[in-house]
Amino acid sequence: MATNNGDVLMLEAAPEAARPWASAANAEVIDALPYIDDDYGNPLIKSEVDRLVEEEMRRSSKKPADFLKDLPPLPKFDFENCPVLGKEYERVRAGKPPVRIDFESRYKLELPPANKSNDAAAWKQYLQKNQRSLQQKLIELENLELMSKLGPELWRQNNHRLEVFLTRMQRLAQEQNKEIEKVNRERKYHQQTTSYELNALSQEWRQLCVKNMEIQSACAMLETQMDSFKKEAAERGWNLEEKLENVEPLQMQ
Repeated sequence: MATNNGDVLMLEAAPEAARPWASAANAEVIDALPYIDDDYGNPLIKSEVDRLVEEEMRRSSKKPADFLKDLPPLPKFDFENCPVLGKEYERVRAGKPPVRIDFESRYKLELPPANKSNDAAAWKQYLQKNQRSLQQKLIELENLELMSKLGPELWRQNNHRLEVFLTRMQRLAQEQNKEIEKVNRERKYHQQTTSYELNALSQEWRQLCVKNMEIQSACAMLETQMDSFKKEAAERGWNLEEKLENVEPLQMQ
């Protein structure tokens, strides 16, 4: 998280519950505070952030082709109650073309073959077959008449059910949007309220960093002076270690 003063503060979010389809080790922690992080509006910072994102995407082992691998597997469809649909589903999965319906043979009057043209039993068999086919066509015509009379009302009823379902789904979507908006408002209020504390901590951190740098600089100067004194003492032939040993008992007394 970047504050208004330009400091970078890393805030670790609470650990997310492990998902059944992804382990906690693969979970990513989102530490962005969008309602108080306004540095992205700076073109220089935006270009730098975009560069870092592109670099991370290049180094990432996760490719766009396998972005669904962390999701739970799709359920298997066995189509136990509808074998015809299952057969069609397998055909589509295999990429095979649909089976062409032969209307010519379906509505064609069948006759006995030439070698049975004088066979009364064969004529009787084909006559019964054609009568059954004719009866089926009559039933289909009755179904079409019933559809023309009752179909519009059934379609209106079905459309009404769909409209009721659509209204219910839209109401649920509106409720979900309200919940999302509520969460966003709470996040905004919490982040903006916390920003004062973050800025104060950032200022305190900066002051401590400056003090540490001053202490390190003073320590470096003292070490330089000590080295200079030791060098001067060595040139004059003084044994500083012996003098320090004599000083310590006096300090103890």
